[in-house]
Amino acid sequence: MRYVALLRGINIGGRNKIDMKTLKTTFEKAGMRDVVTYINSGNIIFTDDNTPEEALPGILEAAIQEDFDLDIKVLVRSSTEIEAIGASLPESWRNDKEMKSDVMFLWEDIDDASIMDSLKIRPGVDTVIYSPGAVLWSVWKRDADRSGISKMVGTDIYRHMTVRNVNTFRKIHSLMTEK
Repeated sequence: MRYVALLRGINIGGRNKIDMKTLKTTFEKAGMRDVVTYINSGNIIFTDDNTPEEALPGILEAAIQEDFDLDIKVLVRSSTEIEAIGASLPESWRNDKEMKSDVMFLWEDIDDASIMDSLKIRPGVDTVIYSPGAVLWSVWKRDADRSGISKMVGTDIYRHMTVRNVNTFRKIHSLMTEK
């Protein structure tokens, strides 16, 4: 099965620095195959046919701890899960100078449609969609300062997700279908 590991909080502002080439080797030592990294924000696509999906985050977190001495949370999504999230993502959404669109991957403890009730969504400003495993969010950049979603940084909910912009998500999706 093809997976993506999404690392939370690496290579941001000089903190939790992880070299992607070394990380690739870490994943290979942990038994993952066909390992590909994408940009410095911690996106690792890999294949594993022997490990139950629910065991993968713990294995990868332990490997990162051993090789980098960092306590990094790892979220794993299968190609099937990424495909389903992609099917929910409007094609018109983009991340450019006019629009900001993100995929907020949710840890299991908050992954439920009821998460929408906890978000501060501003009608007419924020467009938000729940898809199992993620919250999809888009806002016109001219309205970003009025967005309720952008104000959740630092909240408890925010600590239980890892965010990728739609351009990164689409590239991850593409890399997962290549082999």
